[in-house]
Amino acid sequence: MRLKRRSLLGAVPAALACAAPAWLPGAAWAGGQLEEPLMDSVRTALSAAVIGQAPPELEFASTEARMEYLRWLAAHSGKLRSRKPDQATRQEFLQTVWYESRRAGLDVSLVLGLVQVESAFRKYAISSVGARGYMQIMPFWMRLIGDGDVGKLFHMQTNLRFGCVILRHYLDREKGDMYMALGRYNGSRGKPQYPNAVFAAQKRWI
Repeated sequence: MRLKRRSLLGAVPAALACAAPAWLPGAAWAGGQLEEPLMDSVRTALSAAVIGQAPPELEFASTEARMEYLRWLAAHSGKLRSRKPDQATRQEFLQTVWYESRRAGLDVSLVLGLVQVESAFRKYAISSVGARGYMQIMPFWMRLIGDGDVGKLFHMQTNLRFGCVILRHYLDREKGDMYMALGRYNGSRGKPQYPNAVFAAQKRWI
């Protein structure tokens, strides 16, 4: 599959770090992200990476590639049914995760694992420190690289795009080391609990 809209991420330099929250069963457990100054070049690159929220349009290089995607969609729709009973909502979510993950150059199964750990697939999840949505984005991100409208963090595609862009940003900073990138995303760099939780959740979505 190729994406209709070219990725704008590139090799984006890192800028922000997170702080680790306490684990509470059933609660959103990331989102202790700390705001740090951004160089103008970093802000510009990240802003470009999140701009534009047109619905994802998937294009496939071949019929087989399209069939592979449809098989993936059917399998994962079944796995997600208990979390999202409405079929249309479930398929829209999965299509958007697929699109935004690949746009950012991330493994789709890992992003699904991260969403599971962060919010248990709850669109309106809010952490104790105010992080919002599926991928637990702190409101200051909207001011730093978005349009300032914090309410948009409850918009599915906006939340998933910001989360994927942020994770890609940390992965670039860590030179491809996903373990360390996840630590940065959560604010627990170098500690195993959060990366291990995401990797364990990822196995369900492979």
